Amino acid sequence: MNGKNIILIGMPAVGKSTVGVILAKLLGYSFVDTDLVIQKSEGKLLKNIIAKKGIDGFIETENRILSKLDTVNSVISTGGSVIYGDEAMKNLSRNGIVIYLKLDYNKLKYRLHNIKNRGVVIREGQSLSSLYRERAPLYEKYADIIIDENGCSIEKTVNKIMDSLDSAL
Repeated sequence: MNGKNIILIGMPAVGKSTVGVILAKLLGYSFVDTDLVIQKSEGKLLKNIIAKKGIDGFIETENRILSKLDTVNSVISTGGSVIYGDEAMKNLSRNGIVIYLKLDYNKLKYRLHNIKNRGVVIREGQSLSSLYRERAPLYEKYADIIIDENGCSIEKTVNKIMDSLDSAL
């Protein structure tokens, strides 16, 4: 694939990390989890960064770190809030194909039992459905490919991505 990265975006719990690791193995790529990149760079867990800096401070931190991420031949799993950072998204998409893993709200709600423990970037008092409605258009804006995961196992999602990459290249 010529050094291009595969960037996975989408809501928390859609399987970006799980799918990403499998894709990296199939493609012979490195796997990069941006949540771990941010934690390593800041020396803190995501939930502690959010607790200390607040939502806006975390988004600024994520944008700053990911706008400088420099990697090739990698599958990059992003945090759900990456789409709030324009510089980060420009940098990620500059050398890659952005894939939005899309899941219906009701299925997402079922998967996201404890939203607080996941370090999900959600404002105090904001509902998951409101967050979903806010983010979905941003995921679609940045996506080169949209993969509908409804009714898909991890394996089926991976196969859909591989088929899409074959036709995109």
